[in-house]
Amino acid sequence: MDTLTVNVRKAVVPIAGLGTRLFPASHACKKELFPVVGADGIARPLLHYQIMDLLDAGIEQICIIVRGGEERLVTDYLRGPGEPYLSRLQKYPDLAREVERMRAALDCLSFAVQETQEGYGHAVYQSKAFAAGEPVLLCLGDHLFRARHESCHSQLLRAYRVCGGRSVSAVNRIRGDQLKGYGTIAGQRWPTHPDLIEVSLIIEKPSLQVAREKLRVEGLGDDEFLGWFGMHVLAPSIYDVLEEMIAGDIRQQGEFQLTYAQELQRQREGYCALEIRDGRRFDFGTPQDYLRSAIEFARA
Repeated sequence: MDTLTVNVRKAVVPIAGLGTRLFPASHACKKELFPVVGADGIARPLLHYQIMDLLDAGIEQICIIVRGGEERLVTDYLRGPGEPYLSRLQKYPDLAREVERMRAALDCLSFAVQETQEGYGHAVYQSKAFAAGEPVLLCLGDHLFRARHESCHSQLLRAYRVCGGRSVSAVNRIRGDQLKGYGTIAGQRWPTHPDLIEVSLIIEKPSLQVAREKLRVEGLGDDEFLGWFGMHVLAPSIYDVLEEMIAGDIRQQGEFQLTYAQELQRQREGYCALEIRDGRRFDFGTPQDYLRSAIEFARA
C-alpha cells in the first residue's frame, strides 16, 4: 500500500480529569503538572515533556483539553518566570534555553473545555472544532513515552501514512492480569509489515476469558495480548462516531467511551494497530505508577 503524503499536523492531549487516584496531591497541583526528572537531570512537568515530544515529532498545533478555567495553569507555566527570576537562570544555560522553548511552544497551543466529566470519548469530542476535519494524534496526558531510536510519536505517524489514512493505534504486549486496564485488540499481522495489524475487534478492558476467546494475535505467548499503548492517530470520522454516541446517549459503564467509538469506526472503515517494539510507555496515573515510572523514566 502506498504511503500517504499528507502529514498529521495536529495533536490532542486531554488533561481534564480530576486526578482522583492521586488525591490529595492532585488537589494542590494538576497531575499533568507533577514534576518528573529526565535523563538529563532537568525536572519538568509531565505535560512539558508531552508538548516538546509532539513538537519534535513534527506536530504543528496542539489542543489541550481542560476543565473550565484551567487554561491559565498551562499558559502561565509555559510563559515562564518573570525577568528577575530569569536573570538568575543565566548562570544555568540549559535551564535558560528551556524557558525559550517553553515560550515558543505557546504559539502552537489552543484549548478545548470539557465542562462535565462524561468519559474519555466525551473529552476527545470537545476537540472537534480544533481538528476541523483533519486527523489528530491523541496522547494520554498522564503517560510519557521513550524509544531508543525513532520516537514512539514518529513511529505512529509513519504507520498512519502506511495504513492509507485509516485510524491506527499504538499497542504493546500485556499480560492477562493487565487486561482490566486497557483496550485490547484482535487482528492479523500484515505480511509486509509484521508490526502492523489489521484489526478485527476492539474491546475495552475485557475479561481474561473473553480475551482468550476473541482477542488473539499471532506471534504472542500464552495469555499475552496487545493492549493500548497510550497514543492513537484518529481519522477525522472519529468525531462523527462520537457525535452519534453523544446524541444517542450511547454509554458504557455510564460514560462515553473512546474505545467503543474506535470499534464502531473499525466496523465502518477498518482500523490498524502498530505494535511498538522500540519504545516504552510510562504510566503516572496512580501513586504506585508515579513512583515506579518516575524512577524508570529518569534512567530511560
